[in-house]
Amino acid sequence: MHASLTDRELIRAYRNGEDRAFETLLNRYQQGVFTKIHFVVRDEEIANDLFQDVWIKVVQILKTGRYVEEGKFGAWVMRIAHNAAIDHFRRNRKRRMVRPTEEFDIFETLSHDAPSVEDRLVEDEIMAELRQLIPALPEEQQQVVHMRMTHNLSFKEIAEETDVSINTALGRMRYALINLRKMVEDQNLTLTPR
Repeated sequence: MHASLTDRELIRAYRNGEDRAFETLLNRYQQGVFTKIHFVVRDEEIANDLFQDVWIKVVQILKTGRYVEEGKFGAWVMRIAHNAAIDHFRRNRKRRMVRPTEEFDIFETLSHDAPSVEDRLVEDEIMAELRQLIPALPEEQQQVVHMRMTHNLSFKEIAEETDVSINTALGRMRYALINLRKMVEDQNLTLTPR
């Protein structure tokens, strides 16, 4: 029943005491929130702790009526998640460790009409090579590439979540692509079927 409701309707229902409405919101956004936090902190245990903190904060804000609908609920929750991850580093004063992980499937969203097994293997090989290059990008560029390719966010949504203009988000993606091309050339990688 709740799955067909909009975020706004679910928030209203939750404020009126329907706890299942919040469960629907949680189910709708939990994967994206966890992925965003994990992308920044690169540690599953820390990501799980921060994930819990984010949803506790969301519940407190919704319950006390402090949530103001100025934009999309999902973007608001993602901002809270991003801020929680950044605050974690500020509190602990640790430098972010950039390393490729198997969970980091930045280009997993490639789509073609019914690719053959051979095409998929070649695509996987190309993506594995590219995935190894992503951590060498500046953090802001990594973030935009991740949000665009993994979460399929528009540049407008990326701009909202990162509190920058659309032009800045576009510029970061442009520079990320330029940097990736340069790294591919510098390392003599072949990103086309051999």
